[in-house]
Amino acid sequence: MSEQCVPPASVVLVSGGSRGLGLSIVEDLVGSGLRVATFARSITPELAKLADAEPDRVLAGAVDITDRAATTEFVRTAESSLGPIDALVNNAAIGQDSLHVHTSPDRLANLIEVNLTAPLLLTRLVLRRMLAGGRRGRIVNVTSICARRGFPGLVAYSATKGGMEAATRSLARELRDRALVNCVAPGFFASEMSAVLGTDQLGAIVRRTPTGHLTEPAEVLPVIRMLLLADTNIHGQTITIDGAAGS
Repeated sequence: MSEQCVPPASVVLVSGGSRGLGLSIVEDLVGSGLRVATFARSITPELAKLADAEPDRVLAGAVDITDRAATTEFVRTAESSLGPIDALVNNAAIGQDSLHVHTSPDRLANLIEVNLTAPLLLTRLVLRRMLAGGRRGRIVNVTSICARRGFPGLVAYSATKGGMEAATRSLARELRDRALVNCVAPGFFASEMSAVLGTDQLGAIVRRTPTGHLTEPAEVLPVIRMLLLADTNIHGQTITIDGAAGS
């Protein structure tokens, strides 16, 4: 590893790590030898089991990402328990299931707050503590193929994910060599969040995907792991993992 390279992560904060892709990320990072602090609105039995089995390497908390005081306290607790945080995976998000004309102003505001404002504030919090401690680190923002390809019923959701990708590019220029900042943009999973598209549209996505299937979490994990651990010059980029469906 070159002297100028950002070192690999050792303590990672993962938002939205209680289920689905988030839980898979936590399990994968713990399996790679990292210490992981993760929070979500509720702790699932699966996450609780992992935290109980790895008390020295996993800290789990029930925290709403929009609660700034609670997230700040969790970050402080995480650093006291696991050590200084040197990486962040912004994974927490909520989905959308309505056409734009039918989405209420309150729902729009909530989507933006959870998917865009709160992750930016969490990133600011982690970076300020990281840089004040003289550390260099890594940030991975989990976005979506929706940021670059239109889908009905996902207007606000797509806007928030596009916003995170734009912020990533600018943040990479701000931070220069002090932190590597990138996005991973998965295609659609077979999940509750993708159910809004319906069977017909999901089937159409599969048919136009050269690999012939929806994205699986296991296909995303190696990319996130690489961005957190590898000696890499990837910075300010979005890596799409969708079998070329959005090409």
